[in-house]
Amino acid sequence: MNRRDFIGATAALSLPLLVGAQSYPTRPIRYIVPVAAGGGNDMIARVVTERWGRFLGQTFVVENQSGGGGVIATQATMRAAPDGYTLMQGYVATHGTNPATRKVPYDPIKDFTPIGMIGATPNVLVVNSQVPVTNMKDFIEYARKNAGKLSYGTAGQGSLTHMTMELFKQETGLNLLHIPYRGIAPAINDLLGNQTQTMFPGLAAALQYIQSGKVRALAVTGPRRSSVLKDVPTMEEIGFKGFDAMQWYGSVGPAGMPADIVERLNETQVATLKLPEMREKLAIEAVEPMPMSAAQFGQFIKNEISRWTALAKAKNIQLEE
Repeated sequence: MNRRDFIGATAALSLPLLVGAQSYPTRPIRYIVPVAAGGGNDMIARVVTERWGRFLGQTFVVENQSGGGGVIATQATMRAAPDGYTLMQGYVATHGTNPATRKVPYDPIKDFTPIGMIGATPNVLVVNSQVPVTNMKDFIEYARKNAGKLSYGTAGQGSLTHMTMELFKQETGLNLLHIPYRGIAPAINDLLGNQTQTMFPGLAAALQYIQSGKVRALAVTGPRRSSVLKDVPTMEEIGFKGFDAMQWYGSVGPAGMPADIVERLNETQVATLKLPEMREKLAIEAVEPMPMSAAQFGQFIKNEISRWTALAKAKNIQLEE
């Protein structure tokens, strides 16, 4: 074979790969959500993918796979072909607190390809309105005077609401009794009834009760004040450096996805998140858009797992699940 024929043959072999990368996607994209339909996580997925699909010129088919704390969805995703046609909405539980607090049948880093961050909502430290405090300083003093007498509810052992409060206890040395519930709703109900006195829920779950005066907000997590709670300081502002625990959401795919497809997905997702309407839509769940590159999101996941794993070991939080 002469040089010209060799070059021609090589070009012919590489052409399908180039065309495939340039034309992606050519069919609908499966988007797995690791929770049941109807909640905030699901709403975020549907709002984002509906507009994301416009940039890609293809539709997303949202598929809810709840169960096992996200294990069913994560396994379905990691076993899918890494061709860009199966993605998943990873979030703080599947790629943060769960791997830190229990044995899971997947590696949250090695088994997935990070696509990009979608956004996050802060957690908010609240107290029942009958607790006689109006700021963090007073609360810490009151809790110390009543050591072991105050209790806090969570959405369950190892949940973000639990881990965030454990982080707070580690920072302050407070003695608060943990009452785990099966989900956020019953935990909030008992907070409202003063069966528990404090909690660290996600802002979306607590906002209506803060606004109605049934609970009092003392501080929010995250790098800046919430636009819907402008008078409530951040944990950082009042001296808790690096206290940025948040309920976050992002997109991931199976390990081994082609870099050019990841780049296309990330670029179009970022463009989606920059739409003015997206900020308004996500604000319904108190979510702030946080676009990142795929590499930045991958590092973010690693940092989250490292942080929560260290806390779980320090507090001996290891669940048999």
